[in-house]
Amino acid sequence: MTGKRDGYISWDEYFMGVAKLSGMRSKDPNSQVGACIVSQDNKILSMGYNGFPMGCSDDEFPWAREGEELDTKYFYVTHSELNAILNYRGGSLEGAKLYVSLFPCNECAKAIIQAGIKTIVYECDKYADSAAVKASKRMLDAAGVRYYQYNKTGRKIEIEV
Repeated sequence: MTGKRDGYISWDEYFMGVAKLSGMRSKDPNSQVGACIVSQDNKILSMGYNGFPMGCSDDEFPWAREGEELDTKYFYVTHSELNAILNYRGGSLEGAKLYVSLFPCNECAKAIIQAGIKTIVYECDKYADSAAVKASKRMLDAAGVRYYQYNKTGRKIEIEV
C-alpha cells in the first residue's frame, strides 16, 4: 500500500474522545464531565474532570444534588473546565481550544475568557435555558470566544485496558 490508511479519527473526534475519557475519572454519581485543552497546533495542553479540590476527600464531601445547601455538591465541586485550566502548568493558554462534554457555566466562562481560550467545542448543551448558561454565552460572545457544538460522527471507539 502506498497511500495513507482510511478511517483514522479526526482532530475533533480525538480531542472530544480525550475529554469524554477524562470525564470518566469523575466520581460524581450524576454528572461525569470532562475537558481537554488543546494548543493551536493540536497538542494537548491539559485535561480535567468534575470533582473536589485536592485534599477534599471524595468520601467525606457530599455528592447529593438536593438537600440542605451545605449537604449538596454545588459548593464543593470544581468543574472540568476550571480543573483543566488550573491543571495547566505550562504558562499561557492564549489562543487555545477547549473541548468539553457539557457547555460551560457562567463561572467557568469567566475562567475560560481570563485564560485566553478562544474556542470551545462542546458536546451537550442540556442546560441551555438556565441563567448560568445564558450568562455564559453572553460573556463568551462579548469576549469574542467562538463556540460550536461537536458534530457526532456516530463512530464507536473502543479501548481495551
